[in-house]
Amino acid sequence: MDGFNATMLLAGVLLLIGIASSKFSARLGMPVLVLFLAVGMLAGSEGIGRIPFENYPMASSLSSAALALILFDGGLRTSITSVRQVWRQALALSTVGVLLTSVITGLAAAWILQMSLLQGLLLGSIVGSTDAAAVFSVLRTGGLRLPERLTATLEVESGSNDPMAIFLTIGLISLINGEAGSAAELLLLFVTQFGVGTLVGVGVGRLAGLAVNRINLDYPGLYPLLALAFGLLAFGLAAVLGGSGFLAVYLAGIVLGSSPIVWRSGIFLFHDAAAWLGQIALFVMLGLLSFPSRLAAVAGEGLLIALVLILVARPIAVLIAASPFRYNVRELILLSWVGLKGAVPITLATFPLMAGVPGSQVIFNAVFFVVLISAVSQGWSLPAVARRLRLGRPADPTPPLSMEINALRHVDGEIVDYTVRAGAPAAGLKLREMGRPDGMVVTLVVRRRQVVIPRGATALEPGDHVFVALRNHVKPLIDRLFSPEAMERPLPTDLELRFPAYTTLGQLKRFFALDERLAAAAAAQTLEHVLEQQQAGQSARFGPLTIQPGPDADGVRVHTPRSAVQAAPAAG
Repeated sequence: MDGFNATMLLAGVLLLIGIASSKFSARLGMPVLVLFLAVGMLAGSEGIGRIPFENYPMASSLSSAALALILFDGGLRTSITSVRQVWRQALALSTVGVLLTSVITGLAAAWILQMSLLQGLLLGSIVGSTDAAAVFSVLRTGGLRLPERLTATLEVESGSNDPMAIFLTIGLISLINGEAGSAAELLLLFVTQFGVGTLVGVGVGRLAGLAVNRINLDYPGLYPLLALAFGLLAFGLAAVLGGSGFLAVYLAGIVLGSSPIVWRSGIFLFHDAAAWLGQIALFVMLGLLSFPSRLAAVAGEGLLIALVLILVARPIAVLIAASPFRYNVRELILLSWVGLKGAVPITLATFPLMAGVPGSQVIFNAVFFVVLISAVSQGWSLPAVARRLRLGRPADPTPPLSMEINALRHVDGEIVDYTVRAGAPAAGLKLREMGRPDGMVVTLVVRRRQVVIPRGATALEPGDHVFVALRNHVKPLIDRLFSPEAMERPLPTDLELRFPAYTTLGQLKRFFALDERLAAAAAAQTLEHVLEQQQAGQSARFGPLTIQPGPDADGVRVHTPRSAVQAAPAAG
């Protein structure tokens, strides 16, 4: 009993220290995962805490559980739209990219560490994948916002490349120990990892969406636990069937998060906390597992391997795998630099130790050192590199208050907090200058620490937090209105919105962020007047939009195009 109490005390102390260390992350510009690792190393057997921990099977199991929490939360926050946009390039990076990175790094490791070719390739395979925990941590807590396409590519790649790394690691361990089967058996392992993981993840995600919406629980606090249960189900079922549990739990999160579910904000908030708990526990535990004296023994060789990985292997892999997808040079450089390593390589490095592979302790120490170098150098320098490449911008500030709907039954609507950014169509607009369709209303504006009651004369300034109550079908257009990249986004297709008949063409242009040239007189024309100029019952065209009479005299229907096209300039 005393041992259990001491363990609980120790867990609480380490958790508190881990949470407190996150406060210093932004001030130091250091990735928070590095601080969590440092806490573990300081508490470890060679640190000031003197806590002995060298249980590799337990570390591997706990790491997998923590990664499942992190990946499920990451999936919940990855939209299905992003996946559809980048799945091809992410698949190329998570297969061809991982293979090339592993081979190049492995060849260098075999030469640097004077070990056999297979042992070197094993080390390369362990560090070949981009780590989801590290990528999610740096992208979402690093005070940096990258372009949506790059963020989606990195997140989907890191969430889906574990099957390739696991396949290569297990295959090479089998070859080294003389237990390898035929080439067909290894190929089957690869296909099973990807195939079963994908099918289970998508299937469980859809089932979770149906269950959350239809179960009608009497106690709201059970909804987040219900979602978590399906996440664990996806991981465990895929693993039992021979697939990738990591891929399955990530895909289940994506499918569930992209579904219209009840108690959405409560589910997301709970899993955000669970992911933080997973990150802290994971990296503190991995820090406990390390021995600084052993890391120092491989520091020189580990540094050389890290340099090859970061400066040679990853850039070559990205160039070959991602070039066909029309990334420019600056984007390819950033994709190369964000090949962060973290918990997955350290977890995979325990596999050779448990399998009794010759030289496995050297491999583990070298992998740990490479992860430290990657997390510190790449994670710490990412904001500076992104600014140098003119690809990133500071993340939106956290609003001083929040407003949300926690619906116990499915409703067609939500309250969304938008940050007004310089260059967005909404920046500088007075609310009365912006056409507002039925299905949306600005409920509150927060400017610095002041609450502004929205009126027609209220002008939106960069940095404002604007709370908008809206129906779900309007959200893609409101997202576009508050995005600095609005002109690069195609108009959402096949939407019908109802505007008041007194809405002007100028207001319509500003709401849809159209690149239309309008004379002052034309901009002042109301939609009602535009329709009066047509034959009775006929529609009018305004750029890509179709304007039609509404069901009553007070309203007008506006249709977006049937295909995703950018607005073409109309005659003024």
